Amino acid sequence: MDHTTFVNGVFPAMTTPFAADGSIDFDRLRDHARRLVDSGVDGLVPVGSTGESATLTHDEHVEVVEAVVDEAGDEVPIIAGAGSNSTHEALGLSQRSVDAGADALLLISPYYNKPETEGMEAHYREIADRVNAPQIIYNVPSRTGRNIAVETAAALASHENVVGYKAASGDVGRISEVAERTRDEDFGVLSGDDGLTLPVLSVGGTGTISVTANVEPERVSDLVWSAHDGDYETARQRHRELEPLNRALFAETNPIPVKAAQEIRGHGPANYRSPLTDATEETRELLREALEALDEREVSA
Repeated sequence: MDHTTFVNGVFPAMTTPFAADGSIDFDRLRDHARRLVDSGVDGLVPVGSTGESATLTHDEHVEVVEAVVDEAGDEVPIIAGAGSNSTHEALGLSQRSVDAGADALLLISPYYNKPETEGMEAHYREIADRVNAPQIIYNVPSRTGRNIAVETAAALASHENVVGYKAASGDVGRISEVAERTRDEDFGVLSGDDGLTLPVLSVGGTGTISVTANVEPERVSDLVWSAHDGDYETARQRHRELEPLNRALFAETNPIPVKAAQEIRGHGPANYRSPLTDATEETRELLREALEALDEREVSA
């Protein structure tokens, strides 16, 4: 499979459904994967931040990957979250995810211990050297406390196993520089902030790993592929339509609102693992208003 498969288009950052007792609801997980694939997305990203991976055991993590691969792995690429703040742990989880059938890996940068630039690059190089699978590095300083330096991303882009960069810093200038400095490599830049997907595409981005696509996969896909086709009028229209929902989905810590949105849409109860809590009524009202407005408009309008 060509590396560009993993860095072009729309890849929902999947939620992980839980039963009331906190166990993983694998039937709903498979239903969710099926619904997304049938909507026309370009791949699936289980067990990332949106999938509450921080609360899963390693065995559960692998079981989620296996279930999504079993349901949809023959139809779209499966990009498994597999990062850690420990290089040793990330190596083990990455290899186990590949063994479970994942086509590629999404690797959050080391959090909490906040390595310096040299340590950040060494972390990613060791995983890329030792795990033979396409890998996307993931910059999300709001969760990790440290940006991946532009120089680090540019240096890693030359590694044959490092195929992309998920950009969730909120800094379009930084994202633009990464796209500019990696344009000659087999490497893509994916938006990790739904409200910035269109700006990221406009400066050289190739797609999005999207929270919003859990509930509006068709519109997010239309936004991205319209932009790829040069139809920025349609892309801007989709951006404007989605912005109230994008804002509502981040009114509280992700994935609290997106699970509430899935519940509003009739896709099962919004159950979380502690320490996450239920969405407030204020957030639910924002979500209801945004979803009702979207329901009144056809995607093809």
